Amino acid sequence: MGKNPEPRGVRVAIGPQHPALKEPESFSVLLAGEKILESGVRLGYNHRGIEKACEERTYVQDLYLIERICGICSHSHSTAFISAVEEIAGLEIPRRAKYLRMLIGELERVHSHLLWLGVAGHEVGFDTLLMYTWRDREVVMDLLAALTGNRVNYGVNTMGGVRRDVSEDQKKQVLTAVDILEERTKYYIGVATQETTLIQRLSGVGKLNHEDAIHLGAVGPTARASSVKRDVRKDDPYLAYDEIPFNVVTSDHNDIYGRAVVRCLELMESYNMIRFIIANMPEGPIAVKAPRKVPAGEAISRYEAPRGEDVHYVRANGSEKPERVKVRAPTLANVQVVSHMLKDGYLADLPIVVAAIDPCFSCTDRMIAVAGDMAAINMGGTAFPGCADAGSKARATWEQVRQHGIEFYRRRGVDFARLNETFTAGGR
Repeated sequence: MGKNPEPRGVRVAIGPQHPALKEPESFSVLLAGEKILESGVRLGYNHRGIEKACEERTYVQDLYLIERICGICSHSHSTAFISAVEEIAGLEIPRRAKYLRMLIGELERVHSHLLWLGVAGHEVGFDTLLMYTWRDREVVMDLLAALTGNRVNYGVNTMGGVRRDVSEDQKKQVLTAVDILEERTKYYIGVATQETTLIQRLSGVGKLNHEDAIHLGAVGPTARASSVKRDVRKDDPYLAYDEIPFNVVTSDHNDIYGRAVVRCLELMESYNMIRFIIANMPEGPIAVKAPRKVPAGEAISRYEAPRGEDVHYVRANGSEKPERVKVRAPTLANVQVVSHMLKDGYLADLPIVVAAIDPCFSCTDRMIAVAGDMAAINMGGTAFPGCADAGSKARATWEQVRQHGIEFYRRRGVDFARLNETFTAGGR
């Protein structure tokens, strides 16, 4: 009897619910022992519908809804969105408002990078680093709360500028906090460059060379750690970044260790930028009067979020509500490099390889409309009500989408009306 051919590998599913994953996403890896032969990533488990919801709300309401795309990058999304709206409306915001937006943006970058350092330490068993960096996060979050009124989702932007000014006492508070954080960051840089255990654990893991980073469209620290000198603040300056001296930090390590080094050094750059913003804050108003209705037009806004380039597209039709809002979050650009970085690696490295891009799958997942025959746009074989005529250019309303979801689950045995009755009876 001849021997049966050995299987090429074993397929293992990780997610969408898994202890190593902070958000629901699905990874399918083909293993030969502990080695990863190939992998695939599947998104779409965060059904949020933010883009569709924006069409049913005014620009001011959308500004606060857009912030909820991500709690860590809330100012990034809100600034990118409102910048596109202001471009369509022909608004030129005051220089002081630009500086205030940059101030909050760089503080948000500091907060995001400190959070990532802690998560990276946790994923490789270095929980002491997690405790240290997350303690330092509190300094930034308390500072953001003092400046904006909120620790998360700051709500500082408004059409035509910002809602809050900064006082002289608050400027001193910012500089004091930056001094503290800078000293702490120097310690983290020392750990990253001298702690042999950490260096050996991260070096050579999640390899991404310069050519592949460009070919796969990597952005942010993920790209810059592969010697791709790309930063929207420098390449296509917005707000007043063309007035601020700073360096684009890169690394040629091409691995997770390089991404850690890039983020640590970017923290130092952000501290210097914050000091420059405070020292050169222009006088004047913080906002200009904005129209309730935005004239017809469209605009694309680019913003260098902590994770990388954030792109917002807005199309206006002359009303007080946008006709279309489209968001390309940095994670959507970086997620395709994860499969490349996992290949020929080990299963034990999967959590830190995924964490290395600082993923936010809530940022990535949104509801979209597919161009073409609306009768063919369906979930489970039934078209949206009111859009069944062949060749129709009609678009489903928010209520139609909601009712469609209810019917979709009802056909599968889930009756929300009965569930509500059960919950109500239980509450009594």
